[in-house]
Amino acid sequence: ASSSSAAARLAAPRHVASFVGRRRQPLVVVARRSNVAMASAATAAPADVASFIETFNADYAKAHKAYEDNFWETKMNLEGNSVDALTSSFNALEAFLGDQAALDAVRGFLARDEREIPESSRVVLRQIEKTLKCYIVESADAKAVREKAVGLENKMNGARNKLKPTYVEANGETTEATFTVLRTKIRSAAEESVRKSCWEATRTTGPFLLANGFPEIIAERNRFARTLGYEDFYDMKVTQAEGFNKKRCFEMLDGLEAATAPLLKTALEKLEKEKGADALKPWNLSYALSGELSRDLDPYFPFENAPEVWGRSFAAMGIAYRGTKMRLDLCDRAGKYPNGFCHWPVAPHRGADGTWHSSEANFTSLATPDEVGSGNTALTTLMHEGGHAAHFANIEQGSPLFAQERAPFSVSLAETQSMFLDSLCGDAAWLGRYARDRSGAPVPWALLERSIKEKHPYEVFALRGMIAVPYFEKALYEMPEEDLTAENIARVADEIEHKIQGGLAARPLLSVPHITSDESSCYYHGYVFAEMAVHQTRAHFLKKYDGVIVDNPKIGPELLESYWTHGSGEPGFLKMVENLTGKPLSHDAWVASMAKDVPSLLADEKKEYDAAVAALPNTGAIDLGMRAVFVHGDEVIADSESAGGYVEATKEFKKWVNANWPKTAVAA
Repeated sequence: ASSSSAAARLAAPRHVASFVGRRRQPLVVVARRSNVAMASAATAAPADVASFIETFNADYAKAHKAYEDNFWETKMNLEGNSVDALTSSFNALEAFLGDQAALDAVRGFLARDEREIPESSRVVLRQIEKTLKCYIVESADAKAVREKAVGLENKMNGARNKLKPTYVEANGETTEATFTVLRTKIRSAAEESVRKSCWEATRTTGPFLLANGFPEIIAERNRFARTLGYEDFYDMKVTQAEGFNKKRCFEMLDGLEAATAPLLKTALEKLEKEKGADALKPWNLSYALSGELSRDLDPYFPFENAPEVWGRSFAAMGIAYRGTKMRLDLCDRAGKYPNGFCHWPVAPHRGADGTWHSSEANFTSLATPDEVGSGNTALTTLMHEGGHAAHFANIEQGSPLFAQERAPFSVSLAETQSMFLDSLCGDAAWLGRYARDRSGAPVPWALLERSIKEKHPYEVFALRGMIAVPYFEKALYEMPEEDLTAENIARVADEIEHKIQGGLAARPLLSVPHITSDESSCYYHGYVFAEMAVHQTRAHFLKKYDGVIVDNPKIGPELLESYWTHGSGEPGFLKMVENLTGKPLSHDAWVASMAKDVPSLLADEKKEYDAAVAALPNTGAIDLGMRAVFVHGDEVIADSESAGGYVEATKEFKKWVNANWPKTAVAA
C-alpha cells in the first residue's frame, strides 16, 4: 500500500466533522455542593480512597448512561421517548460533573502523603480532577463574563437560524435554499451563473454574523480566557483539549504551511493550464475537480454488504471490542435525527477489584440503500465510526472518565484512530480485496487509476482549506479589542483565504460553522494534527511490515498498546504518536504523500491492487469480540448473540435490506 492512500479518494470520503458532531463542551458552573448521588462520595469525604473512587465511578456511570439512553431514544424517535427525561438526565449529568464537593475531596486525597495514596489511585484522582475542572469555574467573575459571551452567542445563532439565503437559477428565478444545498450546487451545478450565485449567497453569512454580535463575542471569549490566566481564548481551548499551548500548536502548523505552499502553487498552475483561468474562481474550483466516478464505483459497494466487509477487515487486522454491545441503526426513516453519530452509553473501565466493565456503543447513519453512493458512504462510515468504537472499547483505565468522549478528550487523538482506519478505504490493497460487486467481481483497476489521475495532484487543496480555519481563528483572537470591527474581521478573512488557499475560498471562512460556536471554535487544528498522525502512523507500519497494513493481524494489537489503552490520560496525544512511530509528530509523511508523482504512485498502487485481487478471499468466521444488534428504530433486525454469530447477523441484515429496498434484491 502506498503511504499516500490515494488509490480511490473518491471512494473514501473523509469524516472531518464526525467527532465535533457529537463532542459537547461542558456547561460552566460554579461551586455546586452535594449534588445528586455525589453527596455520598464527595461530601462524606471517606478516608478510604478506594471507596471514594469506586463510588464516584459507579455514580458517574449511572448518570452517564441515563443521559445517553435518553439521548438515543429521543434522537432515534423510539416509542415512549421523552424530551423531559432527556433534559432531566442531561441536567443531572452536568450537576454531577459540576460538584465542587467532589473536586474538593479529590484534592484532599491528592494532598495526602504519597505513602498513603498509591500511584494507581493518584492516576485516577488526577483524571477526575482534570475532568471536573473542565466543568467548574472557580471564579464568579469569570463565570459572569462567560455567561455574557454565551448569551451573545445564543442570540446570534437564534438570528442566524432565521437567515434564508437565496440564489438565482439559470432561468432567472430566485430560489430559497439551505447552506447545505448551496454548497452542493457549487460543486455540481452545470451553469456557472448558478454556481456563482450560490457562492455569493454563502458569502452573505459573514456580514450577517458580523452585524449580529460576532465581534463582541470574540472580545468576551478573550476576556473570559484571560480571567483564567490564558493568553487568549484560542490558547485556552488548545491547552485544555490537547495539553499543549497555542505557541506549540502553531509551530507545527507553520511548518506544514511552509512545506505545502510550493505544492499549492504547482496545483493551481496545473489546474489553470488544464482547465483555464476560470477554473480558479471560487465558485468554479470544486466543480472543475468533480468527476463522474461515484456512479461508476457504486456497484462495487453494495450497501447490504457493508457491515460484513467492515467486520472482516477489522477482524483480519486483529481488532476486537472486548465484550462491547453495539447497537447499529444504519438506515434513514421519517422522524430520525438527521445526522449520524456514535455515542457510548457505557464507557469501559477496569475496576479496583480487577473486574472488566465493557462498553456499550450506539451507532447511527442515514443511508437510503438503493441510492447511488449509499454503500460507499456506509462502508467508509463504518470503518471510521467503527474505529472510534474500537478505540473507546479498548481504553483500560481505573475510571470511565478516561473513556468518555467529552472534554478533556483530545480531538486529535480521537480522530487519529478513526481517520487511520477509514484511510484504508483509499488503498488499492484494501479495494482489491473488499470493493466487490454483488457477484464478487473486484472493482476494475481502470476506475482506481482514473481516480488517482484526477484527484492526487490536487489533494493539497483540501489540506490548505483545513489549515485556513485555525489561522483565521488565531488572527481573530489576537486582534486588539478596539480593532474587532466588522470591516476588519471581514478583511482578515479574505486575507487569510488569499494567503493560505491562493484566492478567495470556495467555502468562505466566515461561513464555517465551527468558528461561531463556543463548543467547536478553536479546535479545527485537531483534525489537521490527526491527519498528520494518520500519515505518520501509516508510514511507520508500511516500513515495519514491508508495505502491509490491510489484513495484517499485528496492526490492531499495536494500536491497542500505543494509542487506545490510555484514553484521555497520560502520556497524551503527542507522546502516544512518538511512542508508536519512534518520531515526534511532524508533517513529513503527509507532505511526502502529496508530493509523490502520479506515475510512481500508479505503479505502486497497481502492484498492491494485483496482489490483493490475486489473494484468497477473506471468507472465514468473524470474531470481533462484540455483540452486534442491528436495529431500525424499535425494530430489531438481527442480533449476533441469538443469530449464532456476527456473520449470521449480517446475513439477516442483508435479507431485511433486500425486502425493504427491492432494488437491492433485483441488483443482486
